Amino acid sequence: SGYLSSPDILEFNNIGLGGSVFNNIDGASQNIGISTAGSYQIPLNTRKLSFLSFGASVKGVYNKLDADTIEPTNPAKKASYPNVDVGIYYYGPNFFTGLSAVNLLRNPENPDSLGVNDIPVYRQYFFTAGYKIPLSKSMNIVLEPSILFNAYDSTLKNIEKNFHPILKLYVDNFCIGSYLLNDGAASFFFQYRYPRFYIGAFYE
Repeated sequence: SGYLSSPDILEFNNIGLGGSVFNNIDGASQNIGISTAGSYQIPLNTRKLSFLSFGASVKGVYNKLDADTIEPTNPAKKASYPNVDVGIYYYGPNFFTGLSAVNLLRNPENPDSLGVNDIPVYRQYFFTAGYKIPLSKSMNIVLEPSILFNAYDSTLKNIEKNFHPILKLYVDNFCIGSYLLNDGAASFFFQYRYPRFYIGAFYE
């Protein structure tokens, strides 16, 4: 009883709300925006240790393209556009899986003659699944192997290149892990959970 449960969460909430402000610079393109998000959780058992979650996010984005850095004498381009993300997620004491898609409204501009967009906005698809293996209940040590599938419309046909194996090790409030990238390189990350916030680092 209480294994792998946060002592700070005193009750289960069906509704989650959130938001973000972002400033993303990708080469000559800059995306500035704001997003609002909401989720609804459905408990699948009386102890509320398993649930199904539905979520959605609506974004408003302002894009500025410094075209002069790409081709001299070109004027800067500006555009505003909305976008939407959606997802569904199942979580249980041992198994979890989720499916989501971001930027469902795609790119706001029409591609050029080569099929290229200046604004770096693409529809992406994500699938994840994993399993928790308790190694020591007394010390709260859990091994969590999982898989992440991440693809764009243009890369959906290369199925094998879109899968990334992930391995995490939880030791009480500390987590350390790694996952493989497309080119075979590995990344490393760790996270520590304090009573009301998390701190972590990621290296690729």
